Amino acid sequence: MKAPRLQRFIKRNLSGYLFIAPFFILFFIFVIAPVLISFGLSLTSYDMINPPKFIGLTNFRELILSDDVFLISLKNTLIFAVIAGPIGFLGSFIMAWLINNITAKPVRNLLSLAFYAPSITSSIALSVVWMYFFANDRYGLINNVLINLGIINDPIQWTTDSRYLLGVIIIISIWMSMGTGFLTFLAGLQNMNAELYEAGMIDGIRNNFQQLIYITLPQMKPQLLFGAINAAVTAFGVFDVSVKLPDVTEIPPAPPIIRPIKKKKRWKAVVLIAAIVAVSISATLFVSAQVFHVDLVNFVVELFSDHVACQISFASFFR
Repeated sequence: MKAPRLQRFIKRNLSGYLFIAPFFILFFIFVIAPVLISFGLSLTSYDMINPPKFIGLTNFRELILSDDVFLISLKNTLIFAVIAGPIGFLGSFIMAWLINNITAKPVRNLLSLAFYAPSITSSIALSVVWMYFFANDRYGLINNVLINLGIINDPIQWTTDSRYLLGVIIIISIWMSMGTGFLTFLAGLQNMNAELYEAGMIDGIRNNFQQLIYITLPQMKPQLLFGAINAAVTAFGVFDVSVKLPDVTEIPPAPPIIRPIKKKKRWKAVVLIAAIVAVSISATLFVSAQVFHVDLVNFVVELFSDHVACQISFASFFR
């Protein structure tokens, strides 16, 4: 009995698995496998010359109990995620809605490409471009404008002063990370049922804002949930910009943002910050699922296929 059932299952689903096999093979090789290998190496003492030596959780214990910068990095990451995540989510949806309302298709396609382009461009290259805006001398674009307007007398050290650096990284990261959410929202907006808008006009809806509130948003619950999760994950995973943008050769010693914590109390601080991060992510998922009335379990199962479909659908904008 099992053999015929297995044969029917293979015959019915083989073509589908073959279509998604290239993505999952590459995803396993370049994402899952490196993560597993990195976790394994984190449990060893390895200097890339001598063979790895298993030391258990010693590296994690030293990181938490001996590294004064670790808690500061957790705090800055949490601040970054709280600010960049919601702004990127709302900004990508608003831009997708505005561009979708443009009637001229060539203009709409051109703006869609221009808005999505930063997401497929190297973050290192874009950081170099942004360095022209936030250059630390008077020839930097922002400093030059502020000096000419008489707002400041001396150039602001955007990439070397700890008071401004986090804000600069947030601005650049938001601009670079809105493309994927924008593409998802734009695909959802372009697949809306036109009959709903016609029925809404009969029922008294008179402008685009009312259409957005009463028709568009309720019909885009899956895309909105995907965008919320993607914005949260992207905000907590920023790395390239924060490494490339600061000029580490010129950063003066700055006072610590968090006072040194004794080793006995450090565990409590780490657990507290980890709990805040976990609660933030869980709250984002739960509230999004409740607001958008989406089955979260089924959504997570379909997350990878939905992401691939959104990437492929971008080509349909230029038909």
